[in-house]
Amino acid sequence: MARITLDKLAHSYLAAPKSDEDYALKQIDLDWEDGGAYALLGPSGCGKTTLLNIISGLLTPSAGNVLFDGQPVTQLSPEARNIAQVFQFPVIYDTMTVAENLAFPLRNRGVDKREIEQRVNDMLSTLDLTDKARRRAAGLTADEKQKISLGRGLVRHDVNAILFDEPLTVIDPHMKWQLRTRLKELHEQFEHTMIYVTHDQTEALTFADKVVVMYEGEIVQIGTPEELFDEPAHTFVGYFIGSPGMNILPAELQGSTLISANASFQLQRNYPVLDASHVELGIRPEFVRVESASAKQSDSPSLPYAITSVENIGRHRIIRGSVAGHALDAILPEGKDVPSEAVAVFDESHINVYSDSHLVKPRA
Repeated sequence: MARITLDKLAHSYLAAPKSDEDYALKQIDLDWEDGGAYALLGPSGCGKTTLLNIISGLLTPSAGNVLFDGQPVTQLSPEARNIAQVFQFPVIYDTMTVAENLAFPLRNRGVDKREIEQRVNDMLSTLDLTDKARRRAAGLTADEKQKISLGRGLVRHDVNAILFDEPLTVIDPHMKWQLRTRLKELHEQFEHTMIYVTHDQTEALTFADKVVVMYEGEIVQIGTPEELFDEPAHTFVGYFIGSPGMNILPAELQGSTLISANASFQLQRNYPVLDASHVELGIRPEFVRVESASAKQSDSPSLPYAITSVENIGRHRIIRGSVAGHALDAILPEGKDVPSEAVAVFDESHINVYSDSHLVKPRA
C-alpha cells in the first residue's frame, strides 16, 4: 500500500500543446492517502482513464510527477510500481481454468503454494465461481470473465494500489450491487489503496470514502458523498450528483439577501460583494416544496410554478416545471397531490450561492 502524490501533473495527447484546450488533463496537485478508498467520477471524456493510466504507469504524463510514498515513479513500469489494475473489459487467459487465472499473479511472485490455494479458494467464494473453478475461461460468459479480472486484482495482498477502470460495465445489475458491497468489505479488511473510475454516481458514492469529481480535464471537487450533496463546489457537481440534479437559477446577491425569479430569499449568513452578472442560486429538488397557490402554508417566498410533467418513481414523484422561464425540478412526497395551480417554496437554509459556477463561501 502507498500514499500516491500527483505533483503538478498535466497531460496532452498532442506533441506540442499550446493552450489549456490542448490538454486532456490540466494541472493537478493531489494526495491519495495510504489505504484510502477513492472514486474518480465524471462524464465520458473528462480525463478519468487518462489519469488512472498515468498513476498505473501505462501512460507517461506530459508534465509533472507521480510519487509513491514520496518516491518518484513517473518513469517506472506498472510492474515496477507494484500496481494491480482491473480494466473495463476482461483481461484473462482463455486457455487457463478459472482457478489458474486467479493463481497466476501469485505464482509469478513466488507465493507459497498453500497460501495460493487458500487465497484462490477465498476469491472463488467471493466471486461465486467455486463451481466453475476447473472450467476453462474461454467457455464463460462476459460477466463471469470480468469477475475473474476483478479476482486477479484482489487476490494479491502486497500491492501498492488497486486501480479499477469502470470494472462493472459488463456485470449484470444485481451482481454489480453484490460486487460493490464485497469490494467495500475487502477494502475495510485489507486497507488497500483503491481508486475506482466510474461515470455512475451510485457506484462512486456507495464504494468510496472520498469522491474525486472531474470535469473537462480538471478536478472540481474532492469530498465525501455528503459534502458533494450538501455543498457542491461547482455547479457541474451539483448537476451531476443527485437524481435529479441541483436546480441552478440566475440570481443577484445583496448581503444576506438573494434575489432570483422575482423573489427575495433571506440567507442565514452574509456573503461578499459579487458581480451580479455571474451569480447563481443552487438548490436541490429535495428542498423545493410544491404547494397550492390558494392554500400556501409557508411564510417563505413563493414562486409561481408552471408544471410540465410528473414522473412517478414509486416512493415519490419528480415534478418538472419552470419558474420565471427557468427549469426547476422538485420532489413531491408519496401521498401528496399535485396542485392544479402551484407555487414553489424553497428551504432557504439549503440554498447555495455560486459565482462563475464556483461555490461562494459566506463571510466568517
